[in-house]
Amino acid sequence: MPNKCKSQGNKNKEDTMTPPNEIDTPIQDYEDDEIEEIKEADLTKLIRTLRSSQKQILELQKSLMDKIENLSHENEILRRNQNETKQLVQQETVIVTRNHNEMKNSIDQMTNTLESLKNRMGEAEERISDSEDRAQENIQSNQRKEEEIRNLKNIVRNLQDTIKKPNIWVLGVPEGMEREKGLEGLFSEILAENFPSLEKDRDILVQEAHRTPNKHDQKRSSPRHVVIKLTTVKHKEKILKCTREKRQITLRGSPIRLTADFSSETLQARREWRDIAQVLSEKNCQPRILYPAKLSFVNEGEIKTFHNKQKLKEFVATRPALQKMIKDVLHTETQKHGHQYERR
Repeated sequence: MPNKCKSQGNKNKEDTMTPPNEIDTPIQDYEDDEIEEIKEADLTKLIRTLRSSQKQILELQKSLMDKIENLSHENEILRRNQNETKQLVQQETVIVTRNHNEMKNSIDQMTNTLESLKNRMGEAEERISDSEDRAQENIQSNQRKEEEIRNLKNIVRNLQDTIKKPNIWVLGVPEGMEREKGLEGLFSEILAENFPSLEKDRDILVQEAHRTPNKHDQKRSSPRHVVIKLTTVKHKEKILKCTREKRQITLRGSPIRLTADFSSETLQARREWRDIAQVLSEKNCQPRILYPAKLSFVNEGEIKTFHNKQKLKEFVATRPALQKMIKDVLHTETQKHGHQYERR
């Protein structure tokens, strides 16, 4: 009770000391007895709560200050970056401008260079055109020269063949056999042994006789050919005709051969007809190799003569039966000459 009275006395004293404008505050809404009933633990809890709130407010204030500081720092960084970016842009602008000017100068130089190259190409094309014209002229000149060379070769071959026309080659006569009678005597012996009727012909005279020089192989085992030069071509043809009819010619029982004397080119041309002539002979076409290197044979009752294989191919193309007969040998000859040209 004394405490209560004391509390009441204090309350009265507080009432008398409270300013008029604070009479209606929330604390005054409590009844005196309720205030007295507030426990000390609740006051402690309330104080702790207030302190905690105060601490949170301070922390929030600190956090806000930190954020403000960070924002200020970031703003400074942004401002610095902006300045740096502006400087970089200015530098890049200067560089781009300089590069643009350099590129423009380069383009101008390239344009001048291209123009110069264009002019040089035009000059080169003119020189090439002139060179082509000269080359064409040289080709034509070379063709004319080759044609002249071929004509000269043909003239030389014809001259050689004309000179050799009365000659007869005797093949297979052993070396040294002429020591007894000489080559003229051996030839008379050949005529007497094989053609008695010709041996009695006093008009057949030997103008000259000799052995061919051994130009290629000095150690060859086969005897050198004997060349008999007669006074007239008519006598040579008569002897060769008899040789073809008799087929087998001998000298003292040993086989020999008689043939006409030709230049090496004519001999090669005659050899190229042999395979074709053999096929035609098997088909009873009566082929003959005429002087100097012409092929003659009978086809459909007519005698056909050809100077070269091209003419023969053109004729054969119009005769299916004849084409079938000799197409294989013609094809073989074409391949053979093609390989020869490749080797050359």
